[in-house]
Amino acid sequence: MSAEKNSIALSDFFTRFFHNLPKLLLTNLLFAVPFAVFIGIFYLIQTYIFKSSFVLFIAVIPLFPFYAGVTQVTAHLAREEENVDVFHNFVSGVKDNFLRFIVHGIVAFAAIVFSYFSIKLYISLASTISGFFYVLLAISVVIAVIFLFAFFYLPSMTVTFDLSMKNLYKNSMLMTFGELKHNFIAVFGLFVLALFCATALFCCGDGIALVIVTAILCLFIVPSIMSYIINCAVYKNMYSMITGSKNKTEEIDRKLENRRKGQLFDDEPEKSFVPDDFNDLEIDSSKDGDEYIFYNGKMVKRSVLIKQKQQSKGDRQ
Repeated sequence: MSAEKNSIALSDFFTRFFHNLPKLLLTNLLFAVPFAVFIGIFYLIQTYIFKSSFVLFIAVIPLFPFYAGVTQVTAHLAREEENVDVFHNFVSGVKDNFLRFIVHGIVAFAAIVFSYFSIKLYISLASTISGFFYVLLAISVVIAVIFLFAFFYLPSMTVTFDLSMKNLYKNSMLMTFGELKHNFIAVFGLFVLALFCATALFCCGDGIALVIVTAILCLFIVPSIMSYIINCAVYKNMYSMITGSKNKTEEIDRKLENRRKGQLFDDEPEKSFVPDDFNDLEIDSSKDGDEYIFYNGKMVKRSVLIKQKQQSKGDRQ
């Protein structure tokens, strides 16, 4: 039954992918202009001025606001919306999220530089000095994976919800652990995309063909398809968890704040909809662990929600 369900989901993904492929290619065309400009500029700076490999990574910072446009388009497509205006969504995504994505770009740049150089360094040290550096190498890899998973959610969450930067990063980091299944699905999809790109490059006969195919992949294929794969894996679940209990958020936050202050009773009388809201809240109390559950961009522990639900039942009785 599970295999049949997975087969249907995979078939549905490819059906929607090929249906949306023209829009994904158009999105890539819009992203190709700033991509070519900034990569070209920083490549020249790297080649003729600083002559250091890390300079090209800096292009991530000015490019990231344009990736907001890509993310906004693919988020709509991942939600299976029809008649998505690619140009309008791309432009509004860039314009509305420019400054926030500059910050995300700086964080992404720092994460890339840290991951690249630390992994490279510890591999070298482990092979020449001591095997102990394999421990540090493993830690560096884990940190790199955490950043990767966080950036599965951060761009989409930013273009979709009006949350503070603190909540954006907190929720994204927490979902790296709370949504491992969807994260690994996204990783598998990206692996298939990388395999496709590697095969295309391997089939190139000479250096000129290699350059041409690399340019085609980077400019016209990879960015939007990569974003689409990620959003198909994680977006719907993230969106439903954040928006599903919007009416309960303020009530729960107020109760928690009152308990932190040592108040056993709430200052305001219970509203009639609160018990009904908690009745609608389905939490499996038999599950092990005390993972976080999303409430309108915030995360509350399962045990806290169960306690609040039990209290609301007692108040009603």
